[in-house]
Amino acid sequence: MSDAAITLDHVKKRFGQTEAVRGVSFDVRKGEMFGLIGPDGAGKTTTIRMLCGLLRADSGVIKVLGKDPVTEHHAITRTVGYFSQKFSLYGDLTIDENIAFFAEIHGVKGYQARRTRLLDMMQLTKFRDRLAERLSGGMKQKLALACTLVHEPDVVLLDEPTTGVDPVSRREFWRLLSDFLSQGITIFMATPYLDEAERCSRVALMSEGLVLALDQPSAIRATFPGEIVEVIADPQEAALAVVGQDAGVRDVQTFGERLHARLEQGQGEPAVARISAALQRAGVGVTSLRVLPASLEDVFIDRVTQKR
Repeated sequence: MSDAAITLDHVKKRFGQTEAVRGVSFDVRKGEMFGLIGPDGAGKTTTIRMLCGLLRADSGVIKVLGKDPVTEHHAITRTVGYFSQKFSLYGDLTIDENIAFFAEIHGVKGYQARRTRLLDMMQLTKFRDRLAERLSGGMKQKLALACTLVHEPDVVLLDEPTTGVDPVSRREFWRLLSDFLSQGITIFMATPYLDEAERCSRVALMSEGLVLALDQPSAIRATFPGEIVEVIADPQEAALAVVGQDAGVRDVQTFGERLHARLEQGQGEPAVARISAALQRAGVGVTSLRVLPASLEDVFIDRVTQKR
């Protein structure tokens, strides 16, 4: 029996003239946390909606726990939990009532003990009588996860579940996912946050409907063709101009307050000395200047640049 919980084989989906998913193929193993990583418009939500059977692929094969999510949709709903970008909680129902509602529409009998365990895990027990409309963003996300899991699915599909929540709530949400992963649940998450990819056992980097890389995060980082020099300097605009003029720098990207200059392999340390001197001559104040291993962001930008 296959150890794949999810299989996509040359899957395509088009909306009018737009190719949302362009021949995507990968497997997700049972019991793993898999990340589909990419910006808005990459095709992540379309892929998840096809996995749920809410959209039909134009071509290719999709299997979820060995079943076709469109033609065997009823069977899929019993074994799959789906957390959409716009998960609909009912604001005029309490936490308890929301979970009860989702349990009942999945045909779950005797869900009360399961509901109590989920509320305990998510630290929502003392708020169980509070209306959903009165919850914070982080609490709403945890309640939505509880509703997704109340029917004890084998596979959970999460479409950008941490978008719009504060950093503390994001960390707490990931702690909960790790707890459920330890119970053997397969977790498939779509997210635009490359830092969240590091928490996944494997990831697929997706852009404009194509998978650009598929592997463990560390293995993907290791494919980066060159070295990165990180520069934190002020004013940043002046630093960007100086760094970009260095003969060894292939390109420079901005990441918040940081600049990442990409160089050929083995050129990092010599470039640090050159860039430091050039910034000093230009009167730019340097906070930090160092060679770094490539991040997933660096690899993603490099792959997108190559594709273009």
